Amino acid sequence: MLTRRQFLANSAMGAATLLIWPKLTFAATGSDTRFLFVLLRGGLDGLESVPPYGDPGYQQIRGALALSPSAQKPAHKLDNVFALHPSFDYAAQLYAQGQFMPVVAAAPPYWGRSHFQAQNCVENGTAKPDGAQTGWLNRCIACMPGVDGLALAAVMPLTMRGPAKVETWSPPLPTEVNPILLQRLQPLYAADARLAAPFARAIAQQNDSPVPENALKPGAGTMAMGKPGNKKQGGLPLMMGAAGGFMGKSDGPRVAFVEDDGWDTHANEAAIVTRKIVELDAGLKAFHQAIGPIWNRTIVIVATEFGRTAHINGTGGTDHGTGGSMFLAGGALRGGRVAGNWPGIGAGELYQDRDVHATTDFRSVFKGVLAAHLGMPESLLESKVFPGSAAAEPMEGLVAASRVAA
Repeated sequence: MLTRRQFLANSAMGAATLLIWPKLTFAATGSDTRFLFVLLRGGLDGLESVPPYGDPGYQQIRGALALSPSAQKPAHKLDNVFALHPSFDYAAQLYAQGQFMPVVAAAPPYWGRSHFQAQNCVENGTAKPDGAQTGWLNRCIACMPGVDGLALAAVMPLTMRGPAKVETWSPPLPTEVNPILLQRLQPLYAADARLAAPFARAIAQQNDSPVPENALKPGAGTMAMGKPGNKKQGGLPLMMGAAGGFMGKSDGPRVAFVEDDGWDTHANEAAIVTRKIVELDAGLKAFHQAIGPIWNRTIVIVATEFGRTAHINGTGGTDHGTGGSMFLAGGALRGGRVAGNWPGIGAGELYQDRDVHATTDFRSVFKGVLAAHLGMPESLLESKVFPGSAAAEPMEGLVAASRVAA
């Protein structure tokens, strides 16, 4: 039970907080809004995920990787210049509802080509790799009294390290075993008088079927091991669905982080990007469904550490680049449009004659969402969350008018 002394102390603390940070409103405490940051590790190709089919130089520079709304497998047309990769089926539906938005030609302040340094820069929130030992998302949570964070990762990521309270969650190890492995083990276990019956029961449990009587005896024949490919969807859809489940609870975390790897595409890019965007698209759907009505008070930012080269290499892939794409989603988003300044990819328009020239600093997008959606004062954004970022002004107009007025 809360004592009178504790009540007065808590009230005084809350009043002091509002006096120090007067703009930290009810929304700013995370009490009614949600924010999810999804980091795609490996470097998603912006020209493949958001093809600028209307740019005069696109078809020539991309060749076999070029996508368009008029192709045999059409990309989802957004406007007269940009489209979404054909695998973004659910994202295209959200875009039509004003709840999804790509940001083109975006990059962190680090314009080098190292995965690790670029990811470190994205996560620490400064202008350079190793610019801070804590993460910008943790520092953001630390500025929001009473708000906890959740990192859906096996190990605490840099962006969530720091003084604020953050929990980690990762799914339990799978209980199902590859049927091919079981098929090879079955004769060995079946020949052992002590292990034959336990092994048979384990197989039956995996297949959700009764145990054949003869399978309990040593020397029994081969049991049906089930077919691979019937497993529940895992990876990014699983993690984003779990994030939505946690964040959709009344007492759940208001700020969360999800990560995914496998986005590095030095070879066979078309197939890899298609598969990975299918997973990301399914992840958006899983998160939307799991978080339920709170989706209307939620914004998701999806980012990667850098883009890819504009030209294709000799193995049907692309190498580490600069300007790439970000994605925003959520019911609180003012989407249904393409954000960012497109620099073009024609002659003389590429950075170092090889990359999309970045025109939007990641931090501008992050700051725009944190300010308008979470109510974070710009003074704290520049001094605490993204120190030294005065030149990266918060991108405006990211939150729907109904959310701002709420």
